[in-house]
Amino acid sequence: MPLLAFETSCDETSAAVVHQGRVLSNAVSSQIAMHAEYGGVVPELAAREHLRNLQPIAQTALAQAGVTPDQIEVVAATQGPGLPSALMAGLKAAQAFAFALRRPFLGVHHHEAHLFSPWISGNPPQAQFDQFEPNVSLIASGGHTILVLVQSELQHRVLGATVDDAAGECFDKTGKLMGLPYPAGPHIDRLAEQGNPTGFDFPRPKLNDPDDNFSFSGLKTAVRYCLRDHPGVLATRQGMADFCASVQTAIVEVLVAKTIRAARRHRVRCVTASGGVTCNAGLRRQLAAACAGAGLRLCLAEKAFCTDNAAMIGMLAERQFALGKAPTPLDADIQPTWELAGA
Repeated sequence: MPLLAFETSCDETSAAVVHQGRVLSNAVSSQIAMHAEYGGVVPELAAREHLRNLQPIAQTALAQAGVTPDQIEVVAATQGPGLPSALMAGLKAAQAFAFALRRPFLGVHHHEAHLFSPWISGNPPQAQFDQFEPNVSLIASGGHTILVLVQSELQHRVLGATVDDAAGECFDKTGKLMGLPYPAGPHIDRLAEQGNPTGFDFPRPKLNDPDDNFSFSGLKTAVRYCLRDHPGVLATRQGMADFCASVQTAIVEVLVAKTIRAARRHRVRCVTASGGVTCNAGLRRQLAAACAGAGLRLCLAEKAFCTDNAAMIGMLAERQFALGKAPTPLDADIQPTWELAGA
């Protein structure tokens, strides 16, 4: 019998139905247009929008999957980390659904689901369990930049994380300083394709440090000062393209170099990557080139599963349930700062 999953960790309301390792539906309602007016996610508005969208999104997911509520065997939802009010909306809706149907409930760690997402592929999408091998995984998003050693499907160890700002935050802050619409990442990516990546010399924070941590606050500061000292750089489209290409190259170089270095040190033969920043064309291209040069296999999450989505929540929950994980109590609370501990 199928599993119904919910994801509301930030500003996207999503519900999905999975069954025996296959994604039967993955409905997503984005709030980008609403938050664009404010240049970033407003938590209270996000929570209200989740409350408005959860029921129709769940109905859409069930209809697309061709199943009825009574056919659902397990219910799952993101328990953390994320925006507290946003998490609360999805978690309590899922718990209520499970309670009403007398079905078991599983609270899922958002980042652990990202670790799982590179193994979802195909049409229809399904989990490629037979292709799994130990890997070093990069999770890069607006709120997090993490390197993880994944030893088996459900066993992992965090190697490093950002000590301040995440890569996605750096992209968005750069775009805001440039006057680009929110979210700025896709706009910077498109402009960078036409720009000179050596047009401006930006720092590569922690690039040569021996640890696996990241830091992007210094790069954000460098971007601000560069725009202050070169006020004419945004006067032409080519100037904007060169600026975007230079910033993007600095971010991508750090992400790629530290990921490849960690993979070599831990002697794995595979690298995976997920999270919203992994949609970036420059990052996907440079990771592919670096892995090819190092003789490493690369598994990138498909773009539909890079950003927040319930399909990855459901796929991980189904696997956990099949392997005997105990249900989460129906009165369990959200965990907004839930650390990705070893499993």
